[in-house]
Amino acid sequence: MSPHGNRNLSEMPLQEFVLDGFEGGPQTQALLFALFLALYMVAVLGNLTMIVVITLDARLHSPMYFFLKNLSFVDLCYLSVIYPKALANTTFSSKVITFEGCIIQFFFFSLMGTTEAFLLAVMAYDRFVAICSPLRYPISMRPSVCARLVLGSYCGGCLNSILQTSFTFSLPFCSSNRIDHFFCDVPPLLKLACADTTINELVMFAICGLIIVGTTLVVLISYGYITGTILRMHSGGGRHKLFSTCGSHMTAVSLFYGTLFVMYAQPGAVQSMEQGKVVSVFYTLVIPMLNPLIYSLRNKDVKDALRRLWQKHTAT
Repeated sequence: MSPHGNRNLSEMPLQEFVLDGFEGGPQTQALLFALFLALYMVAVLGNLTMIVVITLDARLHSPMYFFLKNLSFVDLCYLSVIYPKALANTTFSSKVITFEGCIIQFFFFSLMGTTEAFLLAVMAYDRFVAICSPLRYPISMRPSVCARLVLGSYCGGCLNSILQTSFTFSLPFCSSNRIDHFFCDVPPLLKLACADTTINELVMFAICGLIIVGTTLVVLISYGYITGTILRMHSGGGRHKLFSTCGSHMTAVSLFYGTLFVMYAQPGAVQSMEQGKVVSVFYTLVIPMLNPLIYSLRNKDVKDALRRLWQKHTAT
């Protein structure tokens, strides 16, 4: 019998897991590797570009771009926690991850995912203040306030990650060491536990539901006020520009929160692993790839900053 097969592990300490990933033969795995690698490289390049451009161009040193730079950093960490290991697993026959490695991956995945949810709410609030109270904006969103909002997002993410990690890995895993997923996540890990997971599922449902509903309400209320302000504008061009920007932001926010809700904020989420894998690819890879395009690279200020940096580079 394979040392990593479906076996009873109740008589030995669990030292490693096996990430089953996606089903399929060598051709399917090669296709997945090519797809994941292409999306991963585009996502890394897009988010790195945003960080570099916003850092180097003084004209982008405003609250909106400060939050965007942090979002790009979170997305980079998000990607790097999951996909180097996932890519290796589609290439090599061994799909083992140590128990400690699984804990670390789970902790940072949860930290970055929750931080992104809070950051999206902060960004919606920033746009609300900028559009609805422009005269108060420089004071309301001064650098110290922006820094506290970002720090609060990371602290909220860290608190949730500590709770989720401690609750999940305090369970005894003895039914199997095979994780039916391509990274360490709550639903597939709960399936391996040989104890009652009702409390864990309720904790996940309650915490994730509270975070998703709370941040979604902030986004919806902010954009509700923004929409009302835009409709009262007399300039048709200004209305069109703001509606276009807010529509793009709402698209990204809806995709992110919608997929999180499907995975973590409904009681039956842990029952469908195959669907969960596809949804996970969407919010851990596709959305971080799209964020630079949706939020920034379609933005005239960012395009101008890229042009200035390119001209400066070619002139030297």
